[in-house]
This record gives sequence, C-alpha cells and structure tokens, in this order.
Amino acid sequence: MALIKTEDEIEIMRQGGALLSRALQAAVDVAKPGVTMRHLDEIATSVIEEGGGTPSFKGYKGGGDIPFPSTVCISKNDEVVHGVGSRDIVLEDGDILGLDIGCWYKDLCTDMAVTIPIGNISKERMALLRATRDSMYAGVENAKAGNMISDISGAVEDAIDMKTYGIVRALVGHGVGHKVHEKPHVPNFRGGSFPKVKIKEGMCLAIEPMLTTGTHEIETADDGWTIVTEDGSDAGHFEVTLAVTKNGPEILTPQPEVGI
Repeated sequence: MALIKTEDEIEIMRQGGALLSRALQAAVDVAKPGVTMRHLDEIATSVIEEGGGTPSFKGYKGGGDIPFPSTVCISKNDEVVHGVGSRDIVLEDGDILGLDIGCWYKDLCTDMAVTIPIGNISKERMALLRATRDSMYAGVENAKAGNMISDISGAVEDAIDMKTYGIVRALVGHGVGHKVHEKPHVPNFRGGSFPKVKIKEGMCLAIEPMLTTGTHEIETADDGWTIVTEDGSDAGHFEVTLAVTKNGPEILTPQPEVGI
C-alpha cells in the first residue's frame, strides 16, 4: 500500500480519528477506582461500533498465533503496552493506566493512546505521564514535509530527561492508514539500523513514545501479549495519528482530557 494518502483518504481518517477520540474519551471518563478493565473496553467498543467503525486491534495477530482479544489495550503501572483489555482487573487508587485504541472507519484506520491517573497518583507517576505526553508533542512538531523521520526521533529523545527515564527501544511508532502498522518505523530515539526516510506531504504517522522510570528493557507476559518492564518500573505511553500536510502536521486523533 502507498505510504502517501490522498486528500480524500485523509478526510476519512480525520472522521475515523474523531470517532476514535470519542471512544477513548468515553473510557477515560469512567476510569476510576473500583472499575474493571473489561468495563472500559466494553464502553469503547460500543462507541466505535455505534459510530460506524470497527475495532482494529480485536482479532489482530501481529505476526503471532494468538489473536488479540479486546478492543482496547489496557496496561497498568509496569505494563508498557498491549495489556489485554478484557481482563477483570479492578483499578485501584494510585494506579496509572495506559489505554491504546484503534479503529477501522471506511476501510482506513487510526491509532491513539493515553496514560491516565486513577484517583490520586504520586508526584513521580504524574511527572512520568507529563514527560511522556510532552515528548510525543515534541515529535509531532517535527513531522514536517522535508524533514527526516530521524528528526522526529531526535525531538522525542531531546524532550526527555535521560537521567530520569528510559525510552523503550524495542517498540516504535509507525505509518498507519491502509494497515494497522505500515512503513516507515518511527523510533523514539536516535541511532539504530532504521532506514533513512524523508517525510513527505500525505504521510500518516503514529507517533508513540513509551517511557519508563527504569531501564528500556521489556519482556512479554505469559498471556503472550502484555509487554511489561523487565525491572518492574512504571511505564507511560501516549500516541496520536497525524497527517503531514502542506501547513505542517495535523493531529487526526485529538487527545482526550485526562487530568494531567
């Protein structure tokens, strides 16, 4: 599939992104101590389906044999991403909760994520959430035609206090639209063996930094999906889908209000 989207395709992704944002906001609005992950997943599913969309994560295999069982990836505390949202885990005061969600709308897909406070969280956890969100926006600002993908990566890295946080390296942002995951890879750090890619008008990218309060090392839990920090440290994750336009980057998945 082409990396470049037409104006008509971007308009469809804009509509799908607005629907996705509403679904995520609906889940965020009811996320509080005593609520289960499964309940949040059911709410988001209803909003997407009632709006004419289809969850893009549910049933997704991602190269493995186990289809993902829920609409939302819900990840708590030391869970970085890909937490199974259909678990009956009850949220507790002081938790931080990652909500990662995607949907198909008129044959095009968008993707977004936030990490939110549950009840009253520690200053350290609040700082992690803000640092992750701010690094994402730093990357967004550099998603301009004529720049390189590495300019996004460098901006994300430069926005982070590397003495305080680790950047997850095994997982990166990506192109999005015709597939859940498309080329190019969008790392959140400099270096590595990623190909050099120039950013062009019409590209649609998912920018998604993942930070930890420990090292960058991660591992997969026994369920085959949930990614956790190897050292048990906390993790934050924020994501938007954007379109590269002649006027600069346009976020197609407006971030919900999350109280940070």
